[in-house]
Amino acid sequence: MKYGKILTPLIGLVLLGVAYRTYGWAGVALVGGALLMFMLLTFNRAMQVLRRAGDAPIGYVASAVMLNAKLKPKVSLMHVMALTRAIGELRSPKDTQPELFRWTDTGGSWVDATFVNGKLTEWKLVRPEVASDGMPLPADAPSADAVRPGAADALRPPV
Repeated sequence: MKYGKILTPLIGLVLLGVAYRTYGWAGVALVGGALLMFMLLTFNRAMQVLRRAGDAPIGYVASAVMLNAKLKPKVSLMHVMALTRAIGELRSPKDTQPELFRWTDTGGSWVDATFVNGKLTEWKLVRPEVASDGMPLPADAPSADAVRPGAADALRPPV
């Protein structure tokens, strides 16, 4: 059960009650104003993150490697959107749990992040294979580790 959804308003009500008993209606006005300011700041931050993310291409991140290094378990999707400044590309069916989002950079690397109930549970960085000339291989190219049967024999000198 999510205790934060119950505990947060309960703490606010307790603070209002203590303020009333201690300072009367002036204390209620002060604590109520502080609670309202906190809610407005939280709302403003959420709107700023969504505005920035709305201006960027979907699923784009400047560096997938840096995103991978900054991710931590149990952070919210809003926090990851603030890090990437973009909305992730949804890779799972809509309105199903867990949700899988992908952020890709210009080098072809990407981070797949899995969210359960809006919290990050796992993520994986995938980097493209690089050929000997430093250029990334196409996705359909065979990997360097793949050995065809008989390919090693063709490279050996005749005995």
